[in-house]
Amino acid sequence: MTRKPEVPFPGSIEELGTAGDAGALAHYSDPAYYTKTYGGRRHDVDYYVRLARRSKGPVLEYGVGNGRVALGIASAGVEVFGVDLSRTMLDDLGKKLAESPPKLRQRVHLTHGDMREVRLERRFPLVIAPFNALLHLYEREDFEALFARVREHLAADGRFVFDFSVPQPDDLCRDPDRWFGAPRIRHPTMDGIVRYDERFDYDQFRQLLLVTTRFSPERGKPWTIPLTHRQIFPREMEALLHYNGFTEIEFTADFSDVPADRHTDSAVVSCRPA
Repeated sequence: MTRKPEVPFPGSIEELGTAGDAGALAHYSDPAYYTKTYGGRRHDVDYYVRLARRSKGPVLEYGVGNGRVALGIASAGVEVFGVDLSRTMLDDLGKKLAESPPKLRQRVHLTHGDMREVRLERRFPLVIAPFNALLHLYEREDFEALFARVREHLAADGRFVFDFSVPQPDDLCRDPDRWFGAPRIRHPTMDGIVRYDERFDYDQFRQLLLVTTRFSPERGKPWTIPLTHRQIFPREMEALLHYNGFTEIEFTADFSDVPADRHTDSAVVSCRPA
């Protein structure tokens, strides 16, 4: 029986909410589990691949992780530069690239670092931040720093496209002392079945949602993983972009070309530097 050791983290949301802390990194400490959980998620990959082809590349991806989106873009013949704070996820992507055809491998360039700080000294027709990457920015200053880097990296007529989960009232008002059960899973790095459940704790002032996942294997000790997401409301996101130098700000729904509305789960935002 093997698994990644538990990532230590404080027990309450009051002790989380700093960019790069356990609430932002622990969820990505087990690439095998991450791949099993999200590997079948294709609608967003297909969407970003279409954008990448249209841009003709190269593409800059923030939060590249272990390559779920980037490998799709590279497989479509477009060069992609990926930035991520998780060394574990980048190492896993490196292993995948080592087993990939040489032409695909040559299209992927990786940088380990903080997306608020990394400077690649080149410009791109398309910059993307898929799958809630921006929800790991918790303070206004974090958004300002990232948006400054995006503007530095965008070509004059380039587009910045990203997605984020629209806050759901049902998640924000759940009892933080209650665990919600979920179907059992077969963990990719363990023998046997693992039961897991989740707890939701929302700090309405800081707009932070802490989702704690508890894994209980048939044999062995249980462990928990925190995931902290800043809850950004659409009009708030529009204001942040506007006051940080972006224009032509467009919201669409769930990786389609349909305008976002009150039924939208994932808001996709497209904008360009003013």
